[in-house]
Amino acid sequence: MKISIGSDHAGFEQKQELAAYLKDQGYDVIDRGPDSDDRVDYPDYAAAVAHDVSNGVADRGVLVCGTGIGMALAADKIVGCRAANIINVQFAELCRQHNDANIITLSGRFVELDVNKQIVDTFLTTKFEGGRHAMRVKKIMDLDADVNTYR
Repeated sequence: MKISIGSDHAGFEQKQELAAYLKDQGYDVIDRGPDSDDRVDYPDYAAAVAHDVSNGVADRGVLVCGTGIGMALAADKIVGCRAANIINVQFAELCRQHNDANIITLSGRFVELDVNKQIVDTFLTTKFEGGRHAMRVKKIMDLDADVNTYR
């Protein structure tokens, strides 16, 4: 599985650790930066990772910023992306099972690295359940094309 990863300055340290961890686990990792903890704008890195996922360059994306919230907001703007800001393992499991999330955003300031490793492991190994959830995910994806059946 190919994973695209990125961060901002607040998530840089954990991004570095997570990229190395994923490589050690045998994943093919694309590091979209940044290359230091100098101040940067998180939407730039969220977009780079989200475009990798949207264009099929990567199977999944991992983003880290201070809270993960800004990264999720930015990544979700890219067509084909379903980014979820996750702070615990159970939510990581559910975002995959029910929402088929393809990008996970993490907090580098409020969640410890060991917990984020567990979250990423769960995100990468949990399967989408499909079934009743597939119709809901389709409705979410239809929003990308501005297909609004609720008007």
